[in-house]
Amino acid sequence: NGVITQSKRHAFIASLLGIDHLLVAVNKMDLVEYKETIFDEVREAFLDFAAKLNVSDIRLVPISALNGDNVVEKSDRMPWYHGQTVLDILEEVQFLSDRNLVDFRFPVQYVIRPSQDFRSYAGTVLSGMVRPGDEVLVLPKQIRTRVKAVVSFDGDLDSAFPPMSVSLQLEDEVDISRGDMIVHPKNLTHTEQRFEAMLIWMDEIPMDPARHYLIKHTTQTSRASIDHIDYKVDVNTLHKNKASNLELNEIGRVALTSNRPLFFDPYRKNRLTGSFILVDYLSNNTVAAGMIIDRLPEVRVPKDLDSTSKSEAITVRQPSRISVKARETHYGQKPCTIWLTGLVGSGKSEIAYALEHMLHAQNYTAVVLDSATVRGGLSRDLGFSAADQAENLRRVAECARILNDSGMIAISAFLSPSKQARQQAAELIGSDRFLEIYLDASLDWCKEQDHTGCYEQSEKGLLKNLAGVDYPYEIPHVPALTIPRESESEGQSVADIMTLLKDRGFLLKE
Repeated sequence: NGVITQSKRHAFIASLLGIDHLLVAVNKMDLVEYKETIFDEVREAFLDFAAKLNVSDIRLVPISALNGDNVVEKSDRMPWYHGQTVLDILEEVQFLSDRNLVDFRFPVQYVIRPSQDFRSYAGTVLSGMVRPGDEVLVLPKQIRTRVKAVVSFDGDLDSAFPPMSVSLQLEDEVDISRGDMIVHPKNLTHTEQRFEAMLIWMDEIPMDPARHYLIKHTTQTSRASIDHIDYKVDVNTLHKNKASNLELNEIGRVALTSNRPLFFDPYRKNRLTGSFILVDYLSNNTVAAGMIIDRLPEVRVPKDLDSTSKSEAITVRQPSRISVKARETHYGQKPCTIWLTGLVGSGKSEIAYALEHMLHAQNYTAVVLDSATVRGGLSRDLGFSAADQAENLRRVAECARILNDSGMIAISAFLSPSKQARQQAAELIGSDRFLEIYLDASLDWCKEQDHTGCYEQSEKGLLKNLAGVDYPYEIPHVPALTIPRESESEGQSVADIMTLLKDRGFLLKE
């Protein structure tokens, strides 16, 4: 059949993987009567294609797997072939060790603490070497410490190197968890949430850039989105074509954003820290494999900006020329933030948008802030750890305050399980215009109502820190309003909130 598309695709993937030696077995020579001219045609066609690949050594062998010609022993049927057999090439090919003993990379798999007197961190040495006494740096916290002991099943070791599975005991008490990376301080990984990669799509369902996937990289699992497809490769010509998605077996260069920072090296430098897979979080199918490229996309994928301390030094807030009273008169309302809190499935977003619709119908101005809109943009860089959830709510509170300062009503619909986080939001926005509304519903009822799949993912172990399941939800002590969701309809809930707003004097129109 000559050089078919599948053969070209496999050769291109081998090139992407950094494989330096290709052995091409031209099979079924018995079907063409072992003719040299047929082999020469296939050989020339493949070498012409492979000239565009980054492969240094290519050997082609005419064989008949059925009859064993040129597989183990030279074939008498092809006296015109003077090269080696398949077995000879496999036995004699020379290659450099793929063990990287320079760049120490130790992703933490889990913490071992059998007693109060012992704590160590288990994982596999992906590259580099580590010895007791070595100074190390823990990412992402940037904590320096030293290795006290390298522990294995057989006892303490003088050193560890790839691919040994060991446990590192450190001299200091350091808060480390699964997914953190231990490295040498003078040889760091990239720490980025945004990066580019060559992606091989392996699922029958085409890529959907509008949805999220799970990215598995070393010992980390995080949500990730595909921001941009630079191009996809036509494996027959190796031309780069524009694309809006990737389908089964297609290969392309893409820009991705992970909810958590990843600690990686370019694939060409370190295959284990430079590779990842994408997983469909609903089906749990592996949908793609990726190789992080050397050059970070500085233009299309900008780095995060730390606006806290830097901006304060160079910006001066200008006072508005519109008074609070003028805004109240214009909108016919006093600004406030309605903070809807409750378990996943309690109906926060549904009530928020129904309330917005009711306010609009009565000529009031309100804006909804909910998880889908905020995490899709403003907080797309955050995960679901306790710290990330707190930061997400801080950003929401800042947005609500800005909306209130502009005279509008903000409707916030967030799980917000922590009393402290809600209190901090109230202080940031202003307690006089902060209305905490608790949607009271049992966990079982919320599971029945849930359409996000969060509880199902939590039961499968794909989602951690879900309030009410494996993370505490702290019920508001004295909310402005408690809505019994299991017994009260959406319409009645909205009516109760409207009554509250009127009673508190936030709605000024007759």
